[in-house]
This record gives sequence, structure tokens and C-alpha cells, in this order.
Amino acid sequence: MENDKIKENNVQLIRGKMKLSLKVGDIITFERTFTAEDVELFSKVSGDEGAHHVTPDEQGRLVIQGLLTATLPTKVGGDHNVLARTMNFEFLRPVFTGDTIICEVTIEKYEKQDNNRISILATFLCSNQNEKQVLRGNFSGVILQK
Repeated sequence: MENDKIKENNVQLIRGKMKLSLKVGDIITFERTFTAEDVELFSKVSGDEGAHHVTPDEQGRLVIQGLLTATLPTKVGGDHNVLARTMNFEFLRPVFTGDTIICEVTIEKYEKQDNNRISILATFLCSNQNEKQVLRGNFSGVILQK
């Protein structure tokens, strides 16, 4: 049995990590709680050091950079080796340090192409721990088949 890639019951093991084989209608959920350290590191990498990202509010929270919040749906794309072609984000409300954001990515299109690629389109909706929507959008791209 090949150790690098095992397919069984719609589950794939690649380099020791289990991944679901995707199909239209699949919903992939991922969540993350953001910290002040996350904001600090992202500020250094992105240069986005607006006052609201470095100065705590009256509750001691920092506002998370929008594109840091957007790493949730991009993580799901990365988990499935999507080479993004388009990404659309609509930021609906601020996210703060200490917030837990739940991201649901829905596979809308998953089609094999003639050129050893799979075309993919997904929509996503991210909500905070209070079930308030904070981010929505979509991405499209391709997955290279080996």
C-alpha cells in the first residue's frame, strides 16, 4: 500500500494528513480564536499598523486586520492545494482579539478539466462566537492533479 497517498471512503491521506476528497455541496468548517500576538505578527508582515490594530479599545481588545480574518477561508483553500485565481471579500463587522471566528466554506463547483486540473469555486461565510456574520465572499481557482 502506497504510504504517501491513501484513498478510502472519500478520505485521502497525503503526507500523513487526512483530507476529504471534495465534491459540490461539501461544507468545510474551520475556526480560530485571534490573539494580540496574531495581530502583532500580521502587522509586522503586512505593514498594516493602523491605530486600531496597535491601540486597545476600552475593553482592552485590538481590532484584527481584515486580511488576517480572511486567512480562514484561504487556509481551507491551502489545505486542498487550491491555486487561487480570484478572491472576493466583504467585511461585515470588526473582529477583535479574543473573538472566535467560525468559517464555513461551501464547494459550489468542482470540475475536472482536460489539462490535469480541477476547477473549483467556493463561497464562504465567517461568523463570530455570538453568531454575528463578520466576513463573506468567494474564491475560485484550480487544483493541479498529479
